[in-house]
Amino acid sequence: MAKRYKFISWNVNGIRAVDKKEALKWVDEANIDLLGVQETKSQKSQIPKSIFNKEFSFTTASESKIKGRSGTALFCDITITFECTCPTVDILDEGRINEVHFSLGEKNIAFFNVYFPNGQSSQERLDYKMVFYDKFLEHCENLKKDGKSIIVCGDVNTAHTEIDIARPKANENTSGFLQIERDWITKFLDFGYIDTFRLINGDIKDKYSWWSYRANARANNVGWRIDYFYVSEDLKDFVKDAYILDSIEGSDHCPIGLEIEI
Repeated sequence: MAKRYKFISWNVNGIRAVDKKEALKWVDEANIDLLGVQETKSQKSQIPKSIFNKEFSFTTASESKIKGRSGTALFCDITITFECTCPTVDILDEGRINEVHFSLGEKNIAFFNVYFPNGQSSQERLDYKMVFYDKFLEHCENLKKDGKSIIVCGDVNTAHTEIDIARPKANENTSGFLQIERDWITKFLDFGYIDTFRLINGDIKDKYSWWSYRANARANNVGWRIDYFYVSEDLKDFVKDAYILDSIEGSDHCPIGLEIEI
């Protein structure tokens, strides 16, 4: 008998700050099977135990070699058979990835919780972002060759098309909406990965997952959709829902969700 699974992804922009706001307490009532958070800005030992009361059966985290930057954490009630921080992709050791493997039905899944690099600070960081993108795609393709199905969640730090950003013309020369970055997402999809939000919601506009803290951007919905759930093509028919939880506050990003039945 098929079972429905709920996955949630959220760039919390500092998990200790979110904890002080009690902004993750909603998890206790949300019946989540897997929660991936990005940009914890914490070492593993600094992630508060008080973020929510729910006790997941498995937790893991990554940390940056530079304290106070990046970081990801994953909380799961699915039986995990393998985990790593993907050093062949996160080559600068910035704490950007949780990779875990598990089985759902007859599918052997490699699940990624990823905080992709931001390229706005310099050309060097933009170049690194593109290297990271390509290394990540190569890693996913190798896993597919080994028979894995792929689920990816996280902050990709790029809005794909003009309907994924409130002001496309004003940002066409800004990292996060550069043509080279957008072309990579197109390439990623061409390799057989599905943007689940678009799969379920079509070309709906004005739905974003990140807003600047400046100029009252969130209240005015001047945002970017830069957080995604992707699945490999073989999981497409199992996707039942994909959504943006834009009513949940506590970060400059909001959570996003994916539900699959398998």
